[in-house]
Amino acid sequence: MSAPEEFDAIVVGGGPAGATAATLIADQGHRVVLLEKQRFPRYQIGESLLPATVHGVCRLLGADEEIRRAGFTTKRGGSFRWGTSPEPWNFLFALSPELSGPTSYAYQVDRMTFDDILLRNAARHGVDVREESPVLEAVETGGRVTGVVYTDPAGARREIAAAHVVDASGSTGRLHAAAGGTRRYSEFFQNLAVFGYFAGGGRLPEPDAGNILCAAFDEGWLWYIPLRDDLTSVGAVLNRDQAGRIQADREGALRDSIRRCTIVRDLLGGAERVTEGTYGSVRVRRDYSYANTRFWAPGITLVGDAACFIDPVFSTGVHLATYSGLLAARSINSVLAGELSEERAFGEFEGRYRREYSVFYEFLAAFYDMRQREETYFWTARKVTNMQAGDMQAFATLVAGASSAETALVGADALAERFSSSSAELTGAVERTGAARTQSGERMSELFRAPVVADVMSEMNRIQRRGVTGPGTDEAPLLEGGLVPSADGRRWAEPAAPQT
Repeated sequence: MSAPEEFDAIVVGGGPAGATAATLIADQGHRVVLLEKQRFPRYQIGESLLPATVHGVCRLLGADEEIRRAGFTTKRGGSFRWGTSPEPWNFLFALSPELSGPTSYAYQVDRMTFDDILLRNAARHGVDVREESPVLEAVETGGRVTGVVYTDPAGARREIAAAHVVDASGSTGRLHAAAGGTRRYSEFFQNLAVFGYFAGGGRLPEPDAGNILCAAFDEGWLWYIPLRDDLTSVGAVLNRDQAGRIQADREGALRDSIRRCTIVRDLLGGAERVTEGTYGSVRVRRDYSYANTRFWAPGITLVGDAACFIDPVFSTGVHLATYSGLLAARSINSVLAGELSEERAFGEFEGRYRREYSVFYEFLAAFYDMRQREETYFWTARKVTNMQAGDMQAFATLVAGASSAETALVGADALAERFSSSSAELTGAVERTGAARTQSGERMSELFRAPVVADVMSEMNRIQRRGVTGPGTDEAPLLEGGLVPSADGRRWAEPAAPQT
């Protein structure tokens, strides 16, 4: 190989996490190269967005208007056939005091289009985007990652050197090993998804026709995402012990799940599965809930699915991806500017990222706990752990397995009390909310009064509020002794000293 090219930052992976990080680093005048193994647009799952991504991060990237013009289906929230009530209930963004107003919506997106918008936007912001350029390995010098080796579109091996490498290569990438940690898979969210696309399909009544529908049934749950009038994404999330049956007949497993779930079966009606083109396959995703024990090491930062991923029931994938890309960019920009040490800047990155993962984890664990019928697979914790303990203690111990690297989740007794309380709060809020047809905003806003819901929404609210109000928004530190975003949102700053 010839002498390595030199950049300030290398971003590996062109999805939402990588495009976000690359754009925000380049915005500060730094030299950034982005290496993507595929040619965009390319297919990707994870089609349901949250408002913090649309109105917070994408606005900061300068891509919000192009996304608005793309004509994606508007999503007011989520509709759920979940828990003890036989009627669907709504989780509407507009009912959160922080999210009410003109930006209380998100989109259901064709990821081929959405991801391509973010990648081309990165190029317009000065990022050197190189597609069909898979990264082979990290280069390490003196205990620090100092670059990568990749293959260019002609098949030649090339090396790039940089002060910082961002691994946004997703769940299947191998670069995360350079951070020195290990990937720990969830002992509770041991699920897999089998999914496909249907031409047409019914819609929920207006104004909720664009909502994602998540509907539980005896063996798992189904997502139902209205991508366009003529296209619906449908997937079944099942326990991993169903892997053999799914491998033997993917389409049969998907159709059997649909048959078992009345509300989704009725919505699909006479709709036919798409069998040609990009959306013509029945796909499977396995083992998609995990967290790495380290999110950064000298010279390398893990973002998006390279760092962690959690169950998709609340559409957290793209949120965690773009959020982590934003955090990584702030840290790299601060270090390159000489304003903070790596330990201080990346300590904030990891602390905030792990906090966000942790609160979503607790929220989703409480969400699954809403189905307490013993004949469902969700409540097999005692059998799996072989514990001579109550269901809740067994459940909490099992759930803790995914976040064994999380200092916030330790001790079975404390976990049992914590998750039991969160689940009770959420179940009670849903019962008070009532069915989706309920028109009272007062009743539906009960959900946002549940502490477990308020906690999971808090950082998303900050990001969205900053996107709406613009630079200069005052924020208190999120972490004890932590940093705050700079006025432009692209670096970290020490918090102002309290007035005396």
